[in-house]
Amino acid sequence: MSTKAAITTQFIIETSAPIFNKYGYAATSLSTLTKVTGLTKGAIYGNFENKEDLAIKCFNYNIKRLFKALMTTVENIDSATGKLAAIIDFYRDYYNYSQRFGGCPIINVGVDSNNQNTALINHVRKTIKRFHRYIADIIDLGKKQGEIKKEIDTMEWSIRIDSMIQGATFMTTTMDDNRYVIDVMNQLDEIIKNELST
Repeated sequence: MSTKAAITTQFIIETSAPIFNKYGYAATSLSTLTKVTGLTKGAIYGNFENKEDLAIKCFNYNIKRLFKALMTTVENIDSATGKLAAIIDFYRDYYNYSQRFGGCPIINVGVDSNNQNTALINHVRKTIKRFHRYIADIIDLGKKQGEIKKEIDTMEWSIRIDSMIQGATFMTTTMDDNRYVIDVMNQLDEIIKNELST
């Protein structure tokens, strides 16, 4: 981004993203955003269609940052089971990592926007499906490499793995206790070793 307007837009997104993520759409007021950004109402809304547009861009920014961190841990691993193990290791410390930007954006925005904001929940659902596809691609790679049993249902297992991850993350977040995530990640290690691997 080179123009002043583009730089301002990015600054607003980066500054507002943790606020929307932590407090939710309805509870994030314009006065809060003007306070944290140091900008006027006109300066903020001059760069976005409305509050919803800003909230969606903030969600996408948080997701992009999350996926970049996740994929960085996986990208240099050739083995499919090694990639799955790296994802599981990433989520072992995900609760602490996600606190930097207000918690897990998928869970926070998903719970906050469900039955409240159609546009936001649709973005969350697309993100979940994208993650399912990402895990499914790794499972399919494992089948081709001969590491993962060919007879297993790729998408069924992708959804199951993600459901266990998200469920454990929700419990750890709600209870403020990382033991839930640790226990489920240990179970996933055993599942990959004993049920998926050849």
